[in-house]
Amino acid sequence: MAFSIYQLKSRFQDLLRPTVSLLYQRGVTANQVTLLAAFISVAFGTLLFFNIDTPLFFAFLPLLMLFRMGLNAIDGMLAREFKQASHLGAYLNELADLISDAALYLPFALLLGVHSELVLAIIFMALLSEYAGVLGPMIGGTRRYDGPMGKSDRAFVFGCLGLGYALGFFSAGFINLVLLITLVLLLLTLFNRIRKGIEDANKPE
Repeated sequence: MAFSIYQLKSRFQDLLRPTVSLLYQRGVTANQVTLLAAFISVAFGTLLFFNIDTPLFFAFLPLLMLFRMGLNAIDGMLAREFKQASHLGAYLNELADLISDAALYLPFALLLGVHSELVLAIIFMALLSEYAGVLGPMIGGTRRYDGPMGKSDRAFVFGCLGLGYALGFFSAGFINLVLLITLVLLLLTLFNRIRKGIEDANKPE
């Protein structure tokens, strides 16, 4: 399987486990955490969108991405380890991620010199690759998280781009190059998830 930051998830979860236990004791639910992560992401994406001429705001994108990843891990742990999994939670988890991604990526389309088509194509391909992952159980396999450009990888890329843009390190040309590479890797991710999903479904029981 192509490497993905997602493979580091178990170590990240170990760090968060004490916090998860505390939140459970306080009555916090997995769905509440999911909605909080989506709300914060959309709010920050809206802030960037309407303040595109203030690069400083983009410097906080890596922190936002890391915080969001933490919340996503927490909601999953609450669902699995504290019996909070639900059909509604499954819908919220998948849909909230797609909405959050779009909200945080879209402001890059407004940056001077950045090709908006690349950003829109990445949003579209991110949606397709995640949908391909969700289709795994429908054909008798499992939810696919194969890389090389999964959700966590995209968060890393856009977090770095945001920080580099805010500090004036990255030109529009460089950002376009990174976006193009990201798009190609998303195509590979889509292929990997379909291929691995079929292989998984065809495994003898």
